[in-house]
Amino acid sequence: MYNVGIDIGSTASKVVVMDDSKEKIIYKKVMPTGWSSVETSKNIKEWLESKGIDEDNSKVVATGYGRVSVPFSDKVITEITCHGKGASYFHDGDMTVIDIGGQDTKVIRFKDNLVDDFIMNDKCSAGTGKFLEVMASRLGVDLDEMFELAKKGKDIKISSMCTVFAETEIISLIGKGTPKEDIACGVIHSIINKVLTLVNRVPKSDYYFLTGGFSGNSYMVEKLSQLLGVKVETDEDARFAGAIGAAMLAK
Repeated sequence: MYNVGIDIGSTASKVVVMDDSKEKIIYKKVMPTGWSSVETSKNIKEWLESKGIDEDNSKVVATGYGRVSVPFSDKVITEITCHGKGASYFHDGDMTVIDIGGQDTKVIRFKDNLVDDFIMNDKCSAGTGKFLEVMASRLGVDLDEMFELAKKGKDIKISSMCTVFAETEIISLIGKGTPKEDIACGVIHSIINKVLTLVNRVPKSDYYFLTGGFSGNSYMVEKLSQLLGVKVETDEDARFAGAIGAAMLAK
């Protein structure tokens, strides 16, 4: 029996297939969510079937932004629970999970193998991947290029946290001739400070673990650690945490 976790995010969808022991990842895949999470779920179903996985030999749990769009799932579980459980695949013990997603940022306190506390920034795109995408577009670069620019720049304060007003502020900085590297550095530091505001609203932890699409970005991990004052850990598969947690809960 296969245990399948499907995490349909606003930007990217992640799929994980685990064996029945829930100790080994057999297959994993990332695909763009696109304009329709319903269409994405159909593509995921076709991919699973190409691996010989169907409703007769699997249990499926869906999570994430588009979790209700997976008609073949056996169960739907919130991303808070799945990210907390998924992080426990990488670290056996109490921790605080930081997930910077496309549309929201989550800080989850995981204690005694259960979600103990959490907070979300889901009312505004500030402090999310979408905020960075908008700012990168205004600078005429992609996300990877913006992080490379930030490494060479000096931090400048972006006072507006609203995406619309921050974009206007960046246009003004460009007009003043502010180096692109400094603007990029200021943008990334502003999102990290927004994340830290959320982190400071849950009980302190001895272990912090970063999940989500930016978990593979060394600059983000380094700056989070620096500004938090505690080393933030992650893993090359940490972006799959939601899907891994869903697969672990599928049995």
